[in-house]
Amino acid sequence: MGNKQSKSSKEKQQKGGKQSVNAKPTQSNQGLQGKRRSDSLYLSLVLKGMVEIPNHVWEFTELQRLNLSQNRIYVLPPALGKLDHIAVLNLCGNRLTYLPKEIGRLRNLKVLFANMNLLTEVPGELSLCGKLEVLSLSHNLISELPLSLNDLNFLRKLNLGNNHIVHIPVCVFSMKSLDFLDVGSNRIENIAETIQHLEHLQIFIVEHNNIHNLPKTLCSVTALELLNVDHNCIHTLPNELYLLSRLPRIAKNPIEKGLHVIHNPLVRPLPEILEGGLEVLFNYLKDKNEKN
Repeated sequence: MGNKQSKSSKEKQQKGGKQSVNAKPTQSNQGLQGKRRSDSLYLSLVLKGMVEIPNHVWEFTELQRLNLSQNRIYVLPPALGKLDHIAVLNLCGNRLTYLPKEIGRLRNLKVLFANMNLLTEVPGELSLCGKLEVLSLSHNLISELPLSLNDLNFLRKLNLGNNHIVHIPVCVFSMKSLDFLDVGSNRIENIAETIQHLEHLQIFIVEHNNIHNLPKTLCSVTALELLNVDHNCIHTLPNELYLLSRLPRIAKNPIEKGLHVIHNPLVRPLPEILEGGLEVLFNYLKDKNEKN
C-alpha cells in the first residue's frame, strides 16, 4: 500500500465508526487485512510466514484485537505501545525471546497469548496491564515471574505449563481472582502453603513435576473442581483432602474434572482404595483424620 492509500485507510477508519481496516495486499503488507468482529476492530495475520511485523500495523491505533500467531516473528518493536486500545493480543507460535517493556502501555489488554515462543523472562511492566484477565505463557523457557505481577488483580486464567519453573512464582499467590492455574510439565518440587490464598481456584494443574507432598493448606481451596497432580513423586495424600467436596470423581481422562492422582508411586493401601472411587477415598481419609 502506498502512503496515500495508507493515510486514506486510516482517515476512513477514524471518520466512520463503522469503517473497518481493509488494506490491499502489496509487497510490504501482503495479506494485511482487518475487519469488524463483534463491534471491535480485528486484524489477523496468522500463518503469513512473517519474520517481522509490517510497519502498517502500528498505524491502526484503534485496533482492539490483533492475531500474529503462527509466524516466525523474533522481536516486537516498541511501536507495540501505540496500540493502546488492544484488548486481545495473540503472539502464539513465534520466535520471541522477550516482550518489550512497552507492552505495559496496553492498559486495555484483557487477553494475552504468548505461548509457544522462546521467552526466558517476562517484563515487570506487564503488571501495568491492570485489566488483564487471561495470560498464557506456556511452552517457553521461563523460570520465574517478576514480583510486580502480583498487581494483576483481575487475572483469572494463568498458564505457565511447559517451562523451566522450579518454584511456583511468589506473585501467583497474590492473584486472588485466579480460577485457572496450569503449572504442569515444569520442574516444581513443592507447592507452597500460600496456595490457600487462591480461594477462587477451580482448576489447578501441576502434573508432570517433581512434587513429593501435597500441603494441607491445599485442602482449604474448596472451590477446586479439577486437581491434576498426576505424574509426580507423591507417596501419600493429606488426610484433609476430603474437604475438597467439589471434586466429582477420580479422573482418568486428562480434561475430565475431578482428582487426577493415580499416576504416582502411592503407598498401600491408597492404590486399592482409589479403585473404589472418590467417595471411598474421602471416607478413608476422613476416618484417618478423625482418629488422629
